[in-house]
Amino acid sequence: MTRLLSAQRAGRHLLSAPRAGRQLHGGRITYAVLILFTAGSLFPLVWTAVAASRTSSRLAQTPPPFWFGGNLLKNLEIAWTDANMGTALLNTTIVAGTVAVGTVLFSTLAGFAFAKLRFRLKNLLLLLVIGTMMVPPQLSVVPLYMLVAELSWTDQLQSVILPTLVCAFGVFFMRQYLVEALPTELIEAARVDGANSWRVVWHIVFPAARPAMAVLGMLTFVMTWNDFFWPIIALTQNGSPTVQVALTGLGRGYIPDQSVIMAGALLGTLPLLIAFVVFGKHIVGGIMQGAVKG
Repeated sequence: MTRLLSAQRAGRHLLSAPRAGRQLHGGRITYAVLILFTAGSLFPLVWTAVAASRTSSRLAQTPPPFWFGGNLLKNLEIAWTDANMGTALLNTTIVAGTVAVGTVLFSTLAGFAFAKLRFRLKNLLLLLVIGTMMVPPQLSVVPLYMLVAELSWTDQLQSVILPTLVCAFGVFFMRQYLVEALPTELIEAARVDGANSWRVVWHIVFPAARPAMAVLGMLTFVMTWNDFFWPIIALTQNGSPTVQVALTGLGRGYIPDQSVIMAGALLGTLPLLIAFVVFGKHIVGGIMQGAVKG
């Protein structure tokens, strides 16, 4: 009799439990919180567009405008011409894309070595790599600029690309991911089948690390696109500027036109938004795929 009652209770529990694959819905509070955070996240972008569509005198008034005006195209044209935005966007795309690809490639190789290979002083070298993250980047500006000047790379894109092709965070990030996501038995099986190191990396390491590579590539691309500190030192506005360097030219003058500056900032942000719209599903899908495998 006791077994029968237990079976009935278990059956009721299974019937009341949500079925596998069934879509779950949040409550009103969840949707209210999500809407609030979404509005807060979109407000800076919307305000930039609103300010770019107004005049500088209207932005100085109180209260400021909260709706679009009719000067958006005019301000965008002025920002595009005065800041040499076409060249700046092309240069920034080259720099950010090259740095993102190089960082993902080298960080994955180094992370695989620290995670799965055996060699002398591995832990010590890993500590040294992590230790470089504690050094402020401002300390390396003077020797780095002296090296760039010695190589005659000033105001050239390689002066911005080469110093940032590898980062300690990327190496540590990929190492931590591959320790859990890549089984050692799989590598040993490939070795038994006669695969060399490059075949192991190409056919086993890269497919297993694809979700983390997508996340690292996205973060690196965004950080490189928004980088201002080193490009403003190594590049000039009239030579080979990036977007952040080109935008500094809009703020010069006795009375800078704030609406034109906002228009330039909007032009510099649009490519990132387009990239997120196009590749957002692939990035999220890769993250979820890695989470399910983990």
